[in-house]
Amino acid sequence: MSASSTDKGLLTPDNCTVIFIDHQPRMFSSVSNIDRNELLNNVLVLAKAAKIFGVPVIFSAVEGMGFSGNIVPELLDLFADQTPIQRSSMNAWDSKEFIAAVKEAGRKNLVIAALWSEVCLAMPALQALTDGYAVYAVVDASGAASDIAHDAAIRRIEQAGGVSMTALQVLLELQRDWARKEHCEEVMTVLEEHRCAYRLRRLPNQLDRKIEIHV
Repeated sequence: MSASSTDKGLLTPDNCTVIFIDHQPRMFSSVSNIDRNELLNNVLVLAKAAKIFGVPVIFSAVEGMGFSGNIVPELLDLFADQTPIQRSSMNAWDSKEFIAAVKEAGRKNLVIAALWSEVCLAMPALQALTDGYAVYAVVDASGAASDIAHDAAIRRIEQAGGVSMTALQVLLELQRDWARKEHCEEVMTVLEEHRCAYRLRRLPNQLDRKIEIHV
């Protein structure tokens, strides 16, 4: 497990940065280890988690003005004020602008999702670990050319000290306690919109929120 400054091992809105690397049309088109619509759904859950809780977000695109295209609009529309960091290297950690953005965010815990897992997730994750950051790879918001490639990349990150998470884990870990009412409605909306883990729907004619769980 990563050596990190967390709240007794947990992520909080104040101790992490969420990073999206290369969620671009051409990169999506070559993913085969996960359904691409499901992948985008998970990416949006992660992005909304960061937005709801005010977690710093970094976007980066490889050859975004060239063959790969810009970050998909569904993601960028959530952060209209964000400009993706453009780079030529497959490894975001080679980019001075990218590292400067990570340092400016001021958090030692990096929650990273990327396309592809075997390249653009693995390389910056491994080098961030050697530079003293804790890395949390969001496995279902990252995709690869094959199941074997994805699994090998995640194993490599874990063997180096990184931690695997899902987008839903990040969302609910940031919420953590339903007694924290400030963002409860927004979190519930994400769960309903993206059908995370179970289906949630409000019961009719109830003043208080109640939930039916359909397994």
